[in-house]
Amino acid sequence: MLWESLRQRNFPPQFIWLPLTTLDPKHYVDHHLLFHFFQMPFTWFGDLRLGAKISATIFASVAVFSCYCLLVRYRIRYSLIWLLALLACSAPFLYRLNMAKAPPFAIIYLVIAIHLLFSKKYWPLIPLSFIFALTYDMFVLLILATSIWTAVIGWTEHRFEWRPIVWVLLGTAAGLVINPYFPTNLHLFYEHLKTKLTVSDFSTSVGKEWYPYDSWEFLGNSVVACAAMLVGYLAFDPSDRRRAHHSLFFLIFSTALMIMTARWKRIAEYWPPFAVMFSAFALQPWLLGARSTLTRLPTDILDELQPFLDRPQSTTPNEEGDLKALWQTIALAAVTLLLGLALFFNLRATITDIGRSQPHDYYRAGSEWMRVNLSAGQIIFNTDWDDFPRLFYFDPAHAYVSGLDPTYLYDKDPALSELYDRITLGKEEDPGPLIRDRFGARFVFTDNSHDDFFDNARASGWFEIIYEDRDCTVLHILDEKAEPEPDESGTDENGTDEPQPVPSPQIPEP
Repeated sequence: MLWESLRQRNFPPQFIWLPLTTLDPKHYVDHHLLFHFFQMPFTWFGDLRLGAKISATIFASVAVFSCYCLLVRYRIRYSLIWLLALLACSAPFLYRLNMAKAPPFAIIYLVIAIHLLFSKKYWPLIPLSFIFALTYDMFVLLILATSIWTAVIGWTEHRFEWRPIVWVLLGTAAGLVINPYFPTNLHLFYEHLKTKLTVSDFSTSVGKEWYPYDSWEFLGNSVVACAAMLVGYLAFDPSDRRRAHHSLFFLIFSTALMIMTARWKRIAEYWPPFAVMFSAFALQPWLLGARSTLTRLPTDILDELQPFLDRPQSTTPNEEGDLKALWQTIALAAVTLLLGLALFFNLRATITDIGRSQPHDYYRAGSEWMRVNLSAGQIIFNTDWDDFPRLFYFDPAHAYVSGLDPTYLYDKDPALSELYDRITLGKEEDPGPLIRDRFGARFVFTDNSHDDFFDNARASGWFEIIYEDRDCTVLHILDEKAEPEPDESGTDENGTDEPQPVPSPQIPEP
């Protein structure tokens, strides 16, 4: 839609599908704007599902490869083993990177920023933070990273390095202001923070990703990341101020991400790879020389001496050296084997989780029936806010009551949001007039698992079923209350339940 609006010189397009929320046509904000621009070329395949799969594969691969490149750039030993650790770090990490969403770009931007910070090249942070702010709301992680770096420089070099944080704030502000949705985007961002960062329970139900992990679930999903954090803590030497700035930065940053992941599952795609990089940087001095006096030398001198440090002291075979090399090889093989097993189990868990999701054509028949048989432009009362993406994809001819995030409805009208919850949870025995008068909807789209709501609807006498199949049901709210129909279900000639479409009655125009 963005691509078509650009071609027609009508940018940005008007978003008309959630008129009762803060994403109504007047207040809509695309907070993934630049990410959607990056996705545009993949819509040219014709098959949007294929394009989404290809884009997700490419973006996720670049994200992981950027982490690997950072390790190679700073000459972290055994980089291929660390690459295996990155791939095996967490099952939720693999799962979320398979989604056609923006987090891979957040990882890429953060890795580029870390390289700039470590290289003390600060001015490129301005365009980077500008692009980040236009791509994704998680630019707050870049502000966090630069703040940590400023503190690390203050501790290791006893000076206040103001440039990185100032440049990042400047670039971020430019990205928020030089924005087609300014200033509404600032209000939406504030509403997100106010709702998602609360320490108490949410005012309204949100996606599972914004709730905390169970302790064992947290450990079981990210064994490699947890082990990497433990190894990093044990290997970190706080007394080595001269060479601790890289590992100290990763210690603080990855610890902050770990705490956020424990509080919100939503951060699961960020913490694991940075936990692995923390372990890699913290272990580097030990891998270089087991904390010999040479490891106390400045990094640049140590890098120059590295080719000589790896040479044997004598051409004469040394049994002690051979034994040490043998144990080192065994240790590396064991670590590689363990990481390979972790990757195998994480892949299996990810494949299982993806396989449990609904098939791509779920709701397709019901949505396309509405698109063909119901007059365009009217509001459909959908009983699940997270059904909206499928409804929008298959039937963009209609608007819907709630979608993308239930907080959008709550922010616009808390009383209406609470009423929506009561109706969909079956706490309102006579929902028909409420849906018609308060939400302006004459049709209801529901899956077939909302038993309490459905029982109330059938018993109220206000509804008639105009379509049903094995996945969903479409109800029409009558002009006048009728006698409730007996509970009957369609059966085939063998007496088994067989979902079937119901012919559409004469439906009045809205």
